Amino acid sequence: MTRVIGLTGGIGTGKSTVARLLADLGAVVVDADAIVRELQAPGSPALAEIAAALGSDVLDPAGALDRARVADRVFRDPALRQRLNAIMHPRVGAEMARRTDAARRAGAPLVVMDIPLLFETRPRDRDAARGGSDATVLVYAAPSVQIDRTVARDGCTREEAERRIAAQLPIDEKRALADYVIDNGGALADTERQVRGLFAKLIGQAATAGTR
Repeated sequence: MTRVIGLTGGIGTGKSTVARLLADLGAVVVDADAIVRELQAPGSPALAEIAAALGSDVLDPAGALDRARVADRVFRDPALRQRLNAIMHPRVGAEMARRTDAARRAGAPLVVMDIPLLFETRPRDRDAARGGSDATVLVYAAPSVQIDRTVARDGCTREEAERRIAAQLPIDEKRALADYVIDNGGALADTERQVRGLFAKLIGQAATAGTR
């Protein structure tokens, strides 16, 4: 029996690292960010809608989306962020559902729906936040760690990092909504240990459910 989890985190928490570790263990990862990039390819209907909503100058000379410019605008303007979400979320949700169903039919033991804004787009209730998944997993790091990592990774100022993080639901509120938490604030070896333990637990639950 396939078990499906929703994986989320916050800017700078290291969600991509945890997704990669789960994939290495044999999980099928359905990556919302990767799907977004596919749907926003030059010439796509979604990209045309984004340019109409945010302005044609969000496209570079080759007709591709200037993601840095878009990020700068939407993190400063909540209304623009909502317009972008309205364009992308239905498309991304439909494609994620299609890929998850395909993985189920193929008999994957664990499917990980990697969704950065999972809790932002669902009701603030643990049961409701699961949506179509069996459980939710949060990759956690303290806000100070989020800021430091974002500055180091993106080369932005601390003020900009704080603004981006503030645009998401506070990480401690996400922690209260999650069924499982991977604390990625320390050494990679500790994160790997937690991920292996969680994977074994989830696969064991799937095996038990399949024998009922």
